[in-house]
Amino acid sequence: MNMFERQPPTAPTRLSHLWGAIKSDKLALLALCIFSFYCLVALLAPFLAPYDIDNPAFMDLINGELPPVWLGGDAAFFLGTDVQGRDILSSILYGTRLSLTIGIGAVLIQLCLGICIGLLSGYLGGKLDAFLMRYADIQLSFSTMMVAIVVLAVFQSMFGGAAYQQLAMLMLILVLGVAEWPIFARMVRAGVLAEKDKEYVDAARILGVSRSRIMFRHILPNTVSPLMVIITIQIANAIVAEAALSFLGLGMPPSQPSLGALIASGFDYIFAGAWWIAVFPSITLVILIFAMNLLGDSLRDHLNPNGGWR
Repeated sequence: MNMFERQPPTAPTRLSHLWGAIKSDKLALLALCIFSFYCLVALLAPFLAPYDIDNPAFMDLINGELPPVWLGGDAAFFLGTDVQGRDILSSILYGTRLSLTIGIGAVLIQLCLGICIGLLSGYLGGKLDAFLMRYADIQLSFSTMMVAIVVLAVFQSMFGGAAYQQLAMLMLILVLGVAEWPIFARMVRAGVLAEKDKEYVDAARILGVSRSRIMFRHILPNTVSPLMVIITIQIANAIVAEAALSFLGLGMPPSQPSLGALIASGFDYIFAGAWWIAVFPSITLVILIFAMNLLGDSLRDHLNPNGGWR
């Protein structure tokens, strides 16, 4: 009778098939390699960056607005410097680390909330399901950017600039994470509704397995593959949202520059001759977002039962 306990979770098999599909598609594999490279660079930023952005000596006004080395700049600053004399390459490496941390952190919150609420809503059903899904509909009706702008603006006005600088990354992760959990909740709920009446779930109930174990041990593994698509797309969306908020002055402070903050700091100098301050972080951000969206589209094409693998 324990055979029922061992059979159902087929997530490893599905993920292995998904990995095989990615390997068979050159664009998807390239996108995965680019994203992996960005993650590796983010982890090794303190070792790869020529200068430490936390060191007060990192800011040198004498070397402000130096062009890239191939345009006659100093060899010590390969991509040039900004108006405060900070090395652009070091700023991009640390900025990539901050942007990825915020994007992945926000999606982890979305994933945890979405999985728990989606499992409860789909498995228990009834009034609880109706209440949770109506609340999700209401939350999805509000723009994430508008909610983030209001919350962060209120936080800045209440606690002041110094407190905001210390908690800016945590606030961005929380706001972007809490704002979009319904996307994951709806996907998990749909998977639960498709799985909860199958034979292996009935067998687990007959054996006296608890509801929580049925939901997390049996049903959840069979909804993992579609979640992979949403995860990649949502990380890209969170990074773009953080960049937009930082560009508006509501995101990361200049002392902790993300890619969006770097673009914002150099935007006024694009047509004043120091274009590299904003252009190089912009290129870095565009490549990252493009790779993640390409990976998400490829995964979605593979998981689409009505379409083929491109």
